[in-house]
Amino acid sequence: MARPLVIKVTAGADAPERCNQAFTVAAAAAASGVPVSLWLTGESAWFSLPGRAAEFSLPHATPLNDLLDVILSAGRVTLCTQCAARRDIGPDDVLPGIRIAGAPTFVEEITADDVQALVY
Repeated sequence: MARPLVIKVTAGADAPERCNQAFTVAAAAAASGVPVSLWLTGESAWFSLPGRAAEFSLPHATPLNDLLDVILSAGRVTLCTQCAARRDIGPDDVLPGIRIAGAPTFVEEITADDVQALVY
């Protein structure tokens, strides 16, 4: 079994290439059978809301909503508690399958045995 991958994406439309790279790596890993946990923080928090990923566009890149669908179907997506609160996003606002959790949960995930953590 491949070692789990935890990816924290801090960028959104403000840094589209960095944002898309995080989603692309997470989706590729999930599609390959790697256990993936994607954390939406900072400006990427907006992609937890219905329709927001579909609004994102980057030339020559797989649509963000398609990447998010792959990750949600084969991995886990978490929205940062503080990032959600700062944007007035609550549990009833997010896409099905996205949870809201904070730093203790993130630390637990990244300190588990054989985990690889990436931050974009």
